Order: sequence, then C-alpha cells, then structure tokens
Amino acid sequence: MPNHATGSREDWLAARLQLLAAERDLTHRSDAVALQRQALPWVRIDKDYRFDTDAGAASLADLFQGRSQLLVYHFMFGPDYTAGCPSCSAIADGFEGIAVHLANHDVTLAAVSRAPLHKLQAYKERMGWSFPWASSSGSDFNADFNVWFSEQQQRDGTIEYNYSREAPMPTALAGKTVSQWTTDVAPNAVDQIAAMTGTDAATYTRDRPGLSAFVLEDGAVYHTYSSYARGLDSLWGMYQWLDRAPKGRNETGVWWRRRDEYSR
Repeated sequence: MPNHATGSREDWLAARLQLLAAERDLTHRSDAVALQRQALPWVRIDKDYRFDTDAGAASLADLFQGRSQLLVYHFMFGPDYTAGCPSCSAIADGFEGIAVHLANHDVTLAAVSRAPLHKLQAYKERMGWSFPWASSSGSDFNADFNVWFSEQQQRDGTIEYNYSREAPMPTALAGKTVSQWTTDVAPNAVDQIAAMTGTDAATYTRDRPGLSAFVLEDGAVYHTYSSYARGLDSLWGMYQWLDRAPKGRNETGVWWRRRDEYSR
C-alpha cells in the first residue's frame, strides 16, 4: 500500500478545489510582489566596470547588446574552480530556451563570473550553452554586487550576503558561512558541491550566486534589483516541476549533477 492518503475521485476533487484557492491566492500575491519589485528606486552606476567577452573588452552598457534591460546571473565560477558550480549549472540549463524570448522582448540575459574568459568559454562549450557569458576578472563588479568576498572577510565575519551579516569562518568547515544552504539538504552539502568544482568549502563559498537587474536609459546604466540565496529558487526550473510531482523535492542530500554527469 502507498504511504499516503488515498480516496475517491470526489475526495480528490474537494481537496483539489481547496488547493486551487490557495494557488490562486499565491498567484495574486506573486503579482503584487512583482509590482513592488519593479517599484524599487533605480540607482545610477557611475563606476566603469570592464568585462572580457567573446566579442572583446566590454563595459556594463555593452552587455545590454543594444537592448534597454539587462538581467545578470552571478554564476559561481571563481578563478580557482576547475568547473562551474553544479547548482548554478542546473539553473543555467534553463537559460537556453528563454534567452531568445527575452532578447525579443528588449531584455538581454547574461551570466557573469570571476573566472578568466577562456575557462568560461571551455565550460560553455562543454555544456552546450549559447547565452552571453562575461568574465569580470580584475573588476570590482562581483564584490560591489555582494557575490564575492575575500578570505579576510570570511575570517572577520564581515560578509554581507543576502542583506544580512554572516558569522566568521575561522576554519574551512563546511557550511560555516552558508549554513542556510545546508538546512534543508545535508550538513556536508557545501563540502560536496565544493569538491565538484575542484575546490574546498572556503574557496568555493567566497563566490556566491545571485541575480541583478539593470536598465539603460539616456546613456546611463541603473541598478534596479538584486536577489540571492533562496530568492533564486524560482530560477531553478527543475524545482518548479518537482514541486508539482507526487513526492515533491524529496531530497536527502546533494542529488543533482551537471547534466553530462548523470549515469543515464
């Protein structure tokens, strides 16, 4: 017998109608939050950030590629990584299908990482991706948008990520600076994922994931929005499907891999 409640079709329909009301309420609240997100004040960016791209050296304005809006995914790929973060890779797998639609709606979707361009290009080819991916190597971009932190910041406890202060990391123990990430998964999740990037937990967690939005108006670039950590949940396409599967996310550890690393 299944370890779950069973019932008649009438029982199911009654419960489903209750759920439908909750889903509709969630949709309306999500619409309201989207409007609140779009109402945030724009902050003009005057710093001259420079990036390395497939087309050569570029400014932040160049990343817009002629459009008025830019969405940047802060992809965890530090200079010491041997491969991109598998979690970021799972998110980026979803970019391919939507980037062309966004591009035809005045929005450029791009990834930015600290690794040198040749590493990004090689990994991009391995994964079969075509979305724009720029290297911010040598730039303050990642630090300024709170997705890169120094070893000293880890030790001093001065990391401000996802709009809150983290505890110091005196030793390279898994999860010390990202304990929130391990709450719902496994206590050694950070160690496991770090190993998949060829690094240790301390090195791996100096880079962080995030999403930042920008707008280009009258020649000036403005920062409009940034989100981090669980704020990126909706970008994980696989989780939106799992949340509708009978067993949900059903996680007991780090089960995901890069898509070319599954056995089948």
